[in-house]
Amino acid sequence: MSRATDAVTTGTGMPERGALRALLPALAEHRAMTIRTCAAALLEQASLVALVTLAAHTVGTAVIETKAPSSGTMTALVALVLVRALTTWREMDLSHDLAYRVLAALRVRVFDGLARSAPARVAGRRSGDLAATAMADVEALEFFYAHTTAQLLAAGTVLAGGGAVLATVEPWLLAAVLPAAALLAAAPFADARGRAVRGARTRAAVATLSADTVEVVDGLRELLAFGTLAGRRRRLAERGRQVGDAQRAEATWEAATAAIRDLLIVLAVLGVVTAAARSVAAGRLDGAWAPAAMALALAVLGPVAESARSLSQAVSLRAAASRVGGAVRAPALAPPPVAPRTLPPGPLGVRLQEVRFDYGGGTVLDGVELTVPAGHTVALVGASGAGKSTCAHLLARFWDPSGGTVQLVAADGEAIDIRQVDDAELRGAIALVGQETPLFHGTLAENLRLAAPEADDDLLAETARLCGVDRIGALNTLVGERGSTVSGGQRARIALARALLARPRVLILDESTAHLDNAGDAQLATALHQEGRTTIVIAHRRATIRRADRIAVLEAGRIVEEGTWQELTGGPDSALNRSLADIVTEDAA
Repeated sequence: MSRATDAVTTGTGMPERGALRALLPALAEHRAMTIRTCAAALLEQASLVALVTLAAHTVGTAVIETKAPSSGTMTALVALVLVRALTTWREMDLSHDLAYRVLAALRVRVFDGLARSAPARVAGRRSGDLAATAMADVEALEFFYAHTTAQLLAAGTVLAGGGAVLATVEPWLLAAVLPAAALLAAAPFADARGRAVRGARTRAAVATLSADTVEVVDGLRELLAFGTLAGRRRRLAERGRQVGDAQRAEATWEAATAAIRDLLIVLAVLGVVTAAARSVAAGRLDGAWAPAAMALALAVLGPVAESARSLSQAVSLRAAASRVGGAVRAPALAPPPVAPRTLPPGPLGVRLQEVRFDYGGGTVLDGVELTVPAGHTVALVGASGAGKSTCAHLLARFWDPSGGTVQLVAADGEAIDIRQVDDAELRGAIALVGQETPLFHGTLAENLRLAAPEADDDLLAETARLCGVDRIGALNTLVGERGSTVSGGQRARIALARALLARPRVLILDESTAHLDNAGDAQLATALHQEGRTTIVIAHRRATIRRADRIAVLEAGRIVEEGTWQELTGGPDSALNRSLADIVTEDAA
């Protein structure tokens, strides 16, 4: 994660500069709608300027020259009112339609970025914080896309056009308006740093509140069981107060800057009135046209003031833009191959050659050598922290090794580095069932079909039967969010059935049967044996380890021993015996 994104996440430091500009290219994907939105904003602001100017001229003519407005003037005024109403509605409709289209695409890109860099970017970050980035931060940018870009372009165009007219009619009126317009335009940038810091504090407070709320909801049963819910409620209340304080600080400063903008407009009004009075007295400006010229001068200033207000609010969104941009630009921990190779048909074996890996700290794997022939089952054993799960993650290509290669080996001996395989094809060939079993709110069938949406009903039912999922309930049985309505053993059955439904050629089980009783573990072992695929099992249970064709013992980042159960348990100095002594086992014998 970038330093800027870290700073925003923790609420310290400055968000990265240019974070908002970096999100402007998202509009290029909707170029036609962006142009229509800018045109509607320009017509909306120009029609207001024309309406105010013509109305002032009509009043000036009636008062000074005692002439009633002509039918043409009245028709023009009515037409301008209708145009103003229509363009205002159209601009709001188009700008918000554009904004939500951009946000929809941006949200997908955030999820793509998180998926591309997972699990390294996600590891250690709280789910509520990630949700705040994917949802709340993206949603906050609606104001930027709907109320800033088109309005700024329209305000600049109206100011330039109106300024040109004023320079022709009476240059002193333009001289009275320009300083106020310049100060209004510069005001958002004068305190850009402070606004960005206050915005970052608010976004960080919202993310922390979101993360704490998710944790409380997820752990509600445990909090009730241990009587600690009251303390968590007080903590949530404190987080809420922190959000309120951060938002109040932003609102207070915005109110102060709004007052300054109003003062600048009042000074501009005084300047325009003074310049108009002198022009009329000097005979350079006709009395009936003086109100119109004054109205024109102030009308072109109005969009500038409104744009300054919008820009001020947009600057405070830099923190949200920084967090979103960091997620969108997250680097791939497993970059796609330049020239993908196609996996050959048939069974696939696995080979790790001199594999080295670390997480940025101490070495986890230091020259691992392991070969699993196609169709064989190998148990990977070692004490906690020995690097077993890291091997599983490298095989699934969540990361790439810092040294060595991870290969898939065909029946004819052809070896293909998994870094050369297209991601979609690799996911179809290798399935990892991890220690955590994510289940989603939906039916058993819907959860199983996550791995193979196209699986037919017969295959689905057979796989469910094979893994004992049919004992949980009918396939249309509703599963609670995160598997709240099923036990740990039932979640394990669902996870394994989900992986088998995809018909992988290599299956990796990372402590996925730990929640099963001995009978369930044996049943699933029989099901796996019937499938006849290459299987790597990471387990602490003696019975599970013993059933493997071969056992590889991992110590200090290396495979120190490999063989069958009988070969490796024959002596007291066996590395397998040392590993089994260090872990909690449930002996099925």
